[in-house]
Amino acid sequence: MSNTPASPSLPLLSRASGETLIDQIARSLAARIDDKLLRGGARMPSIRQAAASLNVSCATVVASYDKLVARGYLESRRGAGFFVRERSPLNTPAPPAGAQDAAAQPMDVVWLIRNMFRQTPAIPAPGTGMLPAEWLDGELVARALRDVSRQPGSLLLGYGSPQGFLPLRQQLQLKLAGLEIACPPEQIVTTVGVMQALDLVAREFARPGDTIFVDDPAYWLMFGAFAAMGMNVIGIPRLKDGPDIAVLAELAALHRPKLYVINSVLHNPSSTSLSAAKAFQVLRLAEQHDFLIVEDDIYCDMHPGGAVQAATRLAALDQLRRVIYLGGFSKSLSANLRVGFIATSPEWAQRLADRKMLATLTTSDIGERVVYKILSQGLYRKHAERLRARLDKVREGTYRRAERAGLRFDPAPAGMFIWADAGCDTNVLAEKALAEGLVLGPGSLFSPRQLPSTCMRLNLATVQDERIWDFFARALGQAGGAVPSALNKPAR
Repeated sequence: MSNTPASPSLPLLSRASGETLIDQIARSLAARIDDKLLRGGARMPSIRQAAASLNVSCATVVASYDKLVARGYLESRRGAGFFVRERSPLNTPAPPAGAQDAAAQPMDVVWLIRNMFRQTPAIPAPGTGMLPAEWLDGELVARALRDVSRQPGSLLLGYGSPQGFLPLRQQLQLKLAGLEIACPPEQIVTTVGVMQALDLVAREFARPGDTIFVDDPAYWLMFGAFAAMGMNVIGIPRLKDGPDIAVLAELAALHRPKLYVINSVLHNPSSTSLSAAKAFQVLRLAEQHDFLIVEDDIYCDMHPGGAVQAATRLAALDQLRRVIYLGGFSKSLSANLRVGFIATSPEWAQRLADRKMLATLTTSDIGERVVYKILSQGLYRKHAERLRARLDKVREGTYRRAERAGLRFDPAPAGMFIWADAGCDTNVLAEKALAEGLVLGPGSLFSPRQLPSTCMRLNLATVQDERIWDFFARALGQAGGAVPSALNKPAR
């Protein structure tokens, strides 16, 4: 841990402001810590240095620092001064005192989410989970929105239905029937995206202290969300054809989980899909150990289906008895509309609709009407076909470039991600990339343990930028291809 004083570029203060000098200093320094401009372990300027720089009294600086200590931003060390506190993500305990290895520090999930939504100029993000705006169809959404706006104004002013816009749920019934999942509208509950669906299900079927299984690797945002509810989050190793069944059986007997959240089709981050044999074994273990399966199928429409690339869905095999099926349109249509849904048994649909009412009353009827327009006019099917065709067009060329860069991976015939082994700690690689204005998805983010990993997620649609491959050519060449033995291996 460094003993060199930080250079926080101390704030300009306004004595005409209604805010006290103490609060101005504390707020400004907290923002710098949140933005990682001041790293954990950095020593703050001494009281006298800060007072001289800011032209305030030493007592004002002491009061500001003390306020930041109370809020968890700084720590005071007797005889040494004030230091930026090491901040851990929600689901990982603070590192033990004396831990010095920066590469072993977990990524801060809350910080990452906050910075994802900052209104800053777009920069290349080869690790993102979204398609670029130019790959989507903004005019398609705009036309549907205009159609909805022409309806009588009274239809747009109420709360809508707690279970969701009925015509949309009827349309979703047809969509699910195409996936061989029988689900009438009364068994469907609309949500604000899949994240709200996960939140509702976790709160309904688990309690603080209960265990929830997730794939490892998997979508990192839910790790922090479940941990914030007090749940015990445990990863099940994800192999090329689904979870490691032996590990799943062992851990299920040991922990008696309430839920297992899984991507059956086009798993994030590997774009692999569940085999029929593995699907049967997962269902059998769920029955044996009495846990529910939450099948997150957000990438459903990026899979072509058909005999050549058959997709096995747990909900189709189980018909919503023990499987709760989640879907949505944030990845393939518009994240801004925030339209997702839960398909489940009649009893559980009512319970989840009631819980949704207690949390938000209803979801946005306007957004659901827009999605209904696009689905019911047959426009979404054509849009999804165009997305798949465009991904297919860049797939093989991107695989070849990744191989030439020294990345190792299992090619997937569909989907938008590559789960690539870089042969070095991808936390370190991500830091180098960020310094050059590139945002990677290091493998530690995708594991509930958040240990350093040699793997990272790449997005086929967002790596079509020469700057990214130039960076890999330089950075991976410098790394020398050595794989530290303590690091995680990719999902195979």
